[in-house]
Amino acid sequence: MSERMSAREAITSVTRDFSELSPPTRDFPEDGPISWTGYGDSRARATGRTGEEESVVCGMASVEGRPCVLISFEFGFLGGSLGQRTGDRLEAAYRTARERRLPLVSLIATGGSRMQEGMLALTQLQRVARQSTLLREAGLAQIAVLRDPTTGGGWATLGAGADVILALPGAQIGFAGSRVRPADADPAAYGAQGQLAAGQIDAIVRGEDLRGVLAGWLTLLGGGRRTEPAPVPEAFGSAGLPADGWEAVTRARSAGRPRAEAYLDAYFSYRQELVGDRCGGVDAGMLCGFGLHEGVSYAYAAQRGTATRPAGYRTAARLIRLADRLGIAVLTLVDTPGAANDAAAERSGQGAAIADAFGAVAAARVPVTTLVIGEGGSGGALALTSPDRTWVTADSYFSVIAPELAAAILKRPPAEAERTACQLRLRPQDLVDLGVARGVLGA
Repeated sequence: MSERMSAREAITSVTRDFSELSPPTRDFPEDGPISWTGYGDSRARATGRTGEEESVVCGMASVEGRPCVLISFEFGFLGGSLGQRTGDRLEAAYRTARERRLPLVSLIATGGSRMQEGMLALTQLQRVARQSTLLREAGLAQIAVLRDPTTGGGWATLGAGADVILALPGAQIGFAGSRVRPADADPAAYGAQGQLAAGQIDAIVRGEDLRGVLAGWLTLLGGGRRTEPAPVPEAFGSAGLPADGWEAVTRARSAGRPRAEAYLDAYFSYRQELVGDRCGGVDAGMLCGFGLHEGVSYAYAAQRGTATRPAGYRTAARLIRLADRLGIAVLTLVDTPGAANDAAAERSGQGAAIADAFGAVAAARVPVTTLVIGEGGSGGALALTSPDRTWVTADSYFSVIAPELAAAILKRPPAEAERTACQLRLRPQDLVDLGVARGVLGA
């Protein structure tokens, strides 16, 4: 379990520049809207313990010079629960973010909806969801920091609904709080580490690092709409064009060929990753995130040379849609022998995941730039490929199907794979001749 900070301590941990918003006023009966006996006394005691009038503190802030609207939950006030007046404050914070064109950061610590206000408390989740939707439609980013605990409706709206989700070490995270889980539930599933492994959050950040990480994300996501395409990265690896199709395949499959990490490290002066598909999966073979190139923020989705799994395509689609909404151009690095075709991938919805990636690229209003840096294996590679801004390296190939599989389908012996590769016209120079690529880099 992580150390529990008060709302004000959490604010101080990320900024020294905070100006609290005036809370909206609401007529409120002593024992609340459903006349819960003793509720007024409970609120008074909570105020006495915490010094707060409600479970959230909202205001304007600057995190290392990056302005935002900041929300911080006070868990000591009735478990950080959401009631009507909590909803009033949250709605005002979201509205301020829209009016001032600022990203919204939530420092969350909540047990869920407030029982003493009954269904009227629960319906605050609909208010939050509506405000979150309006902020997305306005093209503004939402970043959530999950403190201990983040459960119930607070997790299922402000937390899980954010664009970037960070968690403090040891934080309890889950829709089910600790007192309402099944007796035999695995506690690891409700912790920050388990949620990271399940693709539900993007990173676990130490408290002492949180300010810098938040400032980085605000820089990457808050730069405003841009229409310029991401510049094509410089090519690494071997020089000269392959003589035939099989040489192209061999070079692309070489263990010594530069991989995605080398390209990303050279291209970006600073970058942060988005992790997971938000559906329970993580594909280590797909790197997604945002980075700064010559002072400009770009989104990236990069395959690492492995067969891409459904979680990888869903994560990439999530990234592309976020970048499109924020007006940030996208760079994709293609390098895969193809989509994973094992039974587990099929059960996880491989076809739908690939379709989702194709759809995200096709629908993007921001420019998508692609560089094929290695293997371009069939539709599994094409799903992340720009239809009009694609370049290839001299160490790459792109094919409708792997030559070995093509030979098998054509009932040719395995030895015929090399000749088949030459027939497929998959070399980088062939791709330019066919109009699939704009040019070959590193030739």
